[in-house]
Amino acid sequence: MGDYDRLMDNATRAFIARTDSFYPPDAVNLTIPEQRAVYDRMCAAFRAPRPAGLLVEDRAIAGVPCRIYGAASDTHILYAHGGGFVVGNLDSHDDVCAEMAVATGVQVISVDYRLVPEHLHPAAYEDVMAVAHALSGPLVLAGDSAGAALVASAAHGLRGRADLRGLLLIYPALGGDRSQGSYVSHAHAPMLSTADVIWYAQARHGGQEPEEPDVTVGTLHDLDFSGLPPVVVASAECDPLADDGHVYAERIIAAGGRAEWLLDEGLVHGWLRARHSVPRAEAAFARLLDRLKTMTGGA
Repeated sequence: MGDYDRLMDNATRAFIARTDSFYPPDAVNLTIPEQRAVYDRMCAAFRAPRPAGLLVEDRAIAGVPCRIYGAASDTHILYAHGGGFVVGNLDSHDDVCAEMAVATGVQVISVDYRLVPEHLHPAAYEDVMAVAHALSGPLVLAGDSAGAALVASAAHGLRGRADLRGLLLIYPALGGDRSQGSYVSHAHAPMLSTADVIWYAQARHGGQEPEEPDVTVGTLHDLDFSGLPPVVVASAECDPLADDGHVYAERIIAAGGRAEWLLDEGLVHGWLRARHSVPRAEAAFARLLDRLKTMTGGA
């Protein structure tokens, strides 16, 4: 099991403690609306101000609510937020998207996809695909956690689209083997446990995961990893999902594609919210912004 006293620094432990302070002792028994309220309060507490002068507009695209950051540009970044398919919204990742837009100089489209349990799979996937199809010109897909799973599946669904320029996945859940690797060694990691992963995966389908492999659920279920755009996968070291990113990158490379796996040492699932308080997270985010600039041809 993970030796977190050794792996994590004091700043990361402080971030975990601050995050945990928003959750009551009986958090596992909260209703879905209560879970969302707690998550929203926690995200609001960590949210950084938007960069001054950034144009921001809320507008539906292909019938899906979206938030658009930055002036019109030929290239777009489509972003899908994390939250286990259950929580999260346009506000929860507002600052992340704003900072991506400023850093790259291209327009970022944040997708407010439908959540479970009100809208079971494939509703969220269909929303992301609808927005992707509606955007013309060069496109980069990006997301974290559950959102990373959605955009990864979308990339497989859009395979062959000539103007698909890149795929950025931040601590993604891609349907890996939960009986081995990081699912075992980090089964009880802070911020996300293997039991949490299973709960969210089951919630996505109303209580029972499908028995048949489904690429729209997890890209590691696919048998073909060719024809994808350049991929950057960032995994947190102290996260049961860490090996999903590693395996995915390896399979793409084996199929002749371009993929880079970044292991963010000592960081935990959800570290995006720590990018202004934890030096390791700040460095990890800066590295991802550099990769996005390369994908988009930004500044």
